[in-house]
Amino acid sequence: MEFNEYKKYDATGLAALIKSGQVSSSEVLETAISRTEAVNPQINAVVHTMYGKAREAVHKQIPQGPFAGVPFLMKDLELSLANEPMSSGSLSMRHYVPKYDSYVVSRMKDAGLLIFGKTNTPEFGITPYTEPVLFGPTRNPWNLKYSPGGSSGGSAAAIAAGIVPMATAGDGGGSIRIPASACGIFGIKPSRGRVSLGPDNGEAWSGLVSSFALSRTVRDSAALLDWVQGAHPGDPYIIRKPERSYLEEVMTDPGKLKIAFSLQHPFGEDLHPECIKAVRNTVDMLVSLGHEVEEVPLPYHEEALTKIFFMFVGDLAADLDAMGKLRGKTITKDEVEITTWLLNILGNAYSGKEIVAARKEWNTITRRFGQLHTTYDIWMCPTLSRPPIRVGELQNKPYENFFLKLGINLKLVPLFKNTSIVEMLAKRAFSYIPFTPIANMTGQPSMSVPLHWTNDGLPVGVMFTGRMCEEDVLFRLAGQLEKAKPWKDQWAPL
Repeated sequence: MEFNEYKKYDATGLAALIKSGQVSSSEVLETAISRTEAVNPQINAVVHTMYGKAREAVHKQIPQGPFAGVPFLMKDLELSLANEPMSSGSLSMRHYVPKYDSYVVSRMKDAGLLIFGKTNTPEFGITPYTEPVLFGPTRNPWNLKYSPGGSSGGSAAAIAAGIVPMATAGDGGGSIRIPASACGIFGIKPSRGRVSLGPDNGEAWSGLVSSFALSRTVRDSAALLDWVQGAHPGDPYIIRKPERSYLEEVMTDPGKLKIAFSLQHPFGEDLHPECIKAVRNTVDMLVSLGHEVEEVPLPYHEEALTKIFFMFVGDLAADLDAMGKLRGKTITKDEVEITTWLLNILGNAYSGKEIVAARKEWNTITRRFGQLHTTYDIWMCPTLSRPPIRVGELQNKPYENFFLKLGINLKLVPLFKNTSIVEMLAKRAFSYIPFTPIANMTGQPSMSVPLHWTNDGLPVGVMFTGRMCEEDVLFRLAGQLEKAKPWKDQWAPL
């Protein structure tokens, strides 16, 4: 199967070709492998390959799920794949090999997906760009000088480059939606509890994290979520099941929705004109489709990010201890990046009382959004405050690392926790991603839809956040938007 033919199909389309016998799963896999070998040296999206295992799987009985025989990639973080390395983007975990599959990975295998590699991620998924010291930066296929975002940047870049039509992703502060926007693809973060995080976790980052995937088309995400959703024994959340399949919802008219949108930056900064243009153009399209759209003030404040969300550092510190136990040896500062160790120290410096108090504020934000949704079906905004950033743009400057190392060595970091130093570090990242973390706190489903490209060819996503458990409404709207303004055949000039 030639690449020019392969790239015409999403995962659902490839599965249909294989099922009908027009092409074999072996041919499709070899095309995906060839594409990986051709473009990965430029983008550094795939950091571990499993070609041999995937080829062996082709010659066995592939489970006849909805994606039987379709090539697939896994993000090298969060989800365990039996007997394959799971570095989590960190030098400290480069030799860790889990002995079992995560529940959702088992379901993906049952869906017939052929996993043939793992994708790059920032160390422990903590940055909105994918530039780990262990593997080096992943580059955006739309322009190699730019970042594909993070933390699922490797998966997003692989999809945008045509290696696969779909790959796993996780979202603890926007890590599905950020790279979806930066790479011009579709990404939906499901409601908290929609997809099990077991058996390793009941919840991750105290409920911030949702595991799922990125895809080129809306129907692929819908069909995959139909297959992998649902609780497993021992999961802390059992949430309302959808009334019908999400794949059906994609093909269903959403009716007239009432949609609120906001165009303020919580830090008082200016949004990039292209992000404003993306939302304004989308407003016009939504109105033409029969929806009611109104502008509203941003329903949260700066502190929601810099003081409340930032308390996830407590979870990070605990996670480092837990991962040390997994590998059988405590993780030391020389094995992780300086920002990771700084956040680890801060996580240990905050008291349990301070962390619990901050998390109580999550409820305040959740209630505020609940009130907004008594009037509006969906809240809309830019996914990011600006188009994709350049590789290295958000990294610490050399002089900053010098002073951070000095503070760490002199054991001054615990004194930083209530100072402008922490606020500066938080603002650097959250200035770029001021909108995505809120749905992680509230638990609501939220999606980035690729509806705009800048004049110089960089993608800009528009984000839609729905009521808790209402992925069905988002999928109906996404299906309508995809039909009104198709993006599947827009390809990065790689």
